[in-house]
Amino acid sequence: MFAPLQQSFAKALSDPSSTVPGDISACHAEASAKRFNIYRNNIAVSLLDALAARFPVTQRIIGEDFFKNMARVFIKAHPPASPLMMFYGDTFPAFIASFEPAAEIAYLADIARLEAARTRAYHAQDCEPLDPAVLQTINAEDLGNLHFHLHPSAEIVSSQHPVVTIWAMNTGLLPLGEIIEWHAEDALIVRPHFEVDVRSLPLGGANFLQGLASGKSLAEANAEALQNHPGFDLGVNLAGLFSAGLAVSLSIVLPEDINA
Repeated sequence: MFAPLQQSFAKALSDPSSTVPGDISACHAEASAKRFNIYRNNIAVSLLDALAARFPVTQRIIGEDFFKNMARVFIKAHPPASPLMMFYGDTFPAFIASFEPAAEIAYLADIARLEAARTRAYHAQDCEPLDPAVLQTINAEDLGNLHFHLHPSAEIVSSQHPVVTIWAMNTGLLPLGEIIEWHAEDALIVRPHFEVDVRSLPLGGANFLQGLASGKSLAEANAEALQNHPGFDLGVNLAGLFSAGLAVSLSIVLPEDINA
């Protein structure tokens, strides 16, 4: 019964050129239009504020005016699909990648991907990281058959640009300056405890962690990372797995158990 009204109301909210839905009225026609426009503007401002709060580095890089203009285009095309405003903008990075006026800043979409991942990590399920001392209880012959379960907050953002360095420079974690060696960086985003951690992964680290996350054994993930990235260091990456609080549990799965 109310579906047509709800649809016209929602459409009018997101389109400033739309007239006030016919079922909405006040004592005077001018009053209904004025009040509806106030509500429409409040919605738009709230969504702009939500995006600015979630993507502060993205805004800092391109400037507040450019960001607001870009965000308005996004909001019109992508209204919220959920009442959870902390997750509004999950598709914003993909939108930025296709937004022609921002094309000159090739790394901008990846910065936004990193920032979106930080929000998801912050609100992810809590999980206690595994104590690295547990490895001392594993027999040497079983190490290759270890399967790790990674922290639910963990995400990897791979980029052809130094996104971790750029992000850190724009958050005060590193001094702002020229990046002499411009190279690809894989960002690990994880919240092992209270704060979200962002770090650059070493050579082959993304490949290695993605292998573990997909269910590969330690030996299989190591072999794949080494094949794709000669020079991959298992010791460095295994130490990083624990120092980042990525591992939350492990199990020993023998090949015959998988094939059984």
